[in-house]
Amino acid sequence: IPALATERRLAQRLRERLEEEQLLDGQYRLQELPGGRMALPVLEEKLSQLCLLPEMPCELVRIQDPVPSRASRRRAPARALREELRRLLGGSWSEELEQDVPRAWQRHGDLVLLGEDSFRAAPWDRLGPALWETVASVLGAHRVARRGRVLPDGMRTPNVTLLLGQDGWVEHVDNGIRYTFDVTKCMFSPGNITEKLRVASLPCSGEVLVDLYAGIGYFTLPFLVHAGAAFVHACEWNAHAVEALHRALVLNGVQDRCRVHHGDSRQLELRDTADRVNLGLIPSSEEGWPVACRVLKKDTGGVLHIHHNVETPPAPTSVLRGSPEAQEPTKDAGKETVGARVRPEWQRWAEATATRIQGLLVELHGRPWHTSILHVEAVKSYAPHVHHLVLDLECRPVLP
Repeated sequence: IPALATERRLAQRLRERLEEEQLLDGQYRLQELPGGRMALPVLEEKLSQLCLLPEMPCELVRIQDPVPSRASRRRAPARALREELRRLLGGSWSEELEQDVPRAWQRHGDLVLLGEDSFRAAPWDRLGPALWETVASVLGAHRVARRGRVLPDGMRTPNVTLLLGQDGWVEHVDNGIRYTFDVTKCMFSPGNITEKLRVASLPCSGEVLVDLYAGIGYFTLPFLVHAGAAFVHACEWNAHAVEALHRALVLNGVQDRCRVHHGDSRQLELRDTADRVNLGLIPSSEEGWPVACRVLKKDTGGVLHIHHNVETPPAPTSVLRGSPEAQEPTKDAGKETVGARVRPEWQRWAEATATRIQGLLVELHGRPWHTSILHVEAVKSYAPHVHHLVLDLECRPVLP
């Protein structure tokens, strides 16, 4: 297919048509060929069903080394793992074992973290250590661990078993920041990547910040490394996360600009300190609101980043995605978010929170304060009809 700009719409039409007719080979991606042409990967066994568009000059070519698609590259290690394990078990292979082999996993450096449902069937026990050595070899790792259910201890402690290797400490690089933690003691949440990127872009130069729920440094480190915060007070009550945060601060060379407060953030003794406070706890950070108000600078105030899970009822079926009703922003909703709008439920929560915070500040300081909604950010869908939101709330004392 000619790759000229004038032909791109026709090329897209042909691709959509081939996808609808299930003629495209998903193992390979579109390729640019010499002479400014593009090649669409077509399934060879379905060539007889191929009906080309008369207005587009096309020809069939055979490519010796087609480029695998992203999805195919992701599936290849899982497929190789199943094939190697089938060879090891020989005649014992079954559909149950087929389903027991993971198709996805987390990778942290040279450690592969398997899901909790991986390799639970009894026949795997026969392989002993050879099973984990095979998994590591095929997946290009040196250590293997498996997740269990998160422990109900109030600290979201992971229940992870190290299957191959002697040490659970790993390093994870995210947006140029080096995080480190023990996978058997702490969790890493990749789902907050959009908020970590947003935090990293905030104008915090010269500011003092308090992070009330620091963990291993999810937001503390972006504030220090990229946003330019002058100093961060990081509060965390999990001793394992505190150790991980101390190590990460050193790894990123910002240990001199951070003080870690180990303990319950509700008992934090800081006052009149912060230009900005991060309350990164879900499903609700409400217990930290009085502390956040107390640590804000009493004469100038600052900004609170308030995390919360907000329930959003499903949209009426009469409103279609892409329709004007679905896209129109709520009045006075601030900056638009996912879905090109701030949903009414999100706006009501933000306004109620702003009112509550204002009341706390007035009660604390005995004089008028003003709160204003700067932004409502949708981080992710936490559960059906439940969204993890962040409210950026500006809080300022009213001058006499």
